[in-house]
Amino acid sequence: MSKLERLLNLTAVLLDTDRPLSAASIRNRVEGYPEATASFRRSFERDKDDLRSLGIPLRVERVPGVDPPVDGYRIPPDEYYFPDPDLEPDELAALHLASMSVRVDGLGEEEALWKLGGLSDVQSDPAAGSVAVPTSPALVPLFDAIAARRAVRFTYNKEERLVDPWRLDFHRGRWYLTGHDHLRSAERNFRLDRIGGEVVPEGEPGQAAQGDRPATGRRLQAWEIGDHPPTLVKLRVDPARVAWARKQFGPDVAAAPEADGGVVLEVPVVMIDAFRSLVLEFLDHAEILEPPEMRDDMIRWLSEVAKQ
Repeated sequence: MSKLERLLNLTAVLLDTDRPLSAASIRNRVEGYPEATASFRRSFERDKDDLRSLGIPLRVERVPGVDPPVDGYRIPPDEYYFPDPDLEPDELAALHLASMSVRVDGLGEEEALWKLGGLSDVQSDPAAGSVAVPTSPALVPLFDAIAARRAVRFTYNKEERLVDPWRLDFHRGRWYLTGHDHLRSAERNFRLDRIGGEVVPEGEPGQAAQGDRPATGRRLQAWEIGDHPPTLVKLRVDPARVAWARKQFGPDVAAAPEADGGVVLEVPVVMIDAFRSLVLEFLDHAEILEPPEMRDDMIRWLSEVAKQ
């Protein structure tokens, strides 16, 4: 049984109880835990941490009627389930149309819509979604590995990679994995459609390093995508565009304030073309300071555009 299956079973058991369950009761009800007591305790502690990291409201309460006192666990259904939004018929119809516009390969939206009040009378061709979200054979094993904090081994660009997986992102029609690449000894992004062969788990659960930027769900930006070492670019932004720049680059990018209210941002750039296009949106309110080759590239590119 995979770690993901065990977490799902644990969640179901803790939701379906009207009283806190002790660790011993959980061990008897949830399949997939090790037989040895010490191993069970370690696995259960990791599972509790994983549930909390996913935002699941795991409550620790005393088991009633037990002496000496014993801690028990449960998930209150009223805190776990999405509250009924009480949608009007026209609102449900709009949601139905939106769900039909985006389709994940092999998955439908009917079950979720029934829970919100049933399907609307709007008829749509199930195969006619305007946006198709592709899947990949690597998605499930990578999701399992991230949940279990377990390293993975796979072939990428004809090289064998050992990666501590941090997060998965869907960007511009493709899935990407971000993690620590042991071959490069640095953070890297991997396009899932370029992974060759199987994704093989490596080592024990809980041993993969989380790194400085764990799986936070932060949206992957276009200039961060690629399997190359990032270049640290210093970008000077005028005072009038500082707020917009901070929103674009996020709080993790170093920013040195200047006397006039502007800032110098230090942006790790992997995909130069994407970064160059973003800088152009600042018009004359931003300037690349370093490195010199990046500044020269921007000047050459603008010169060619001007000639055309």
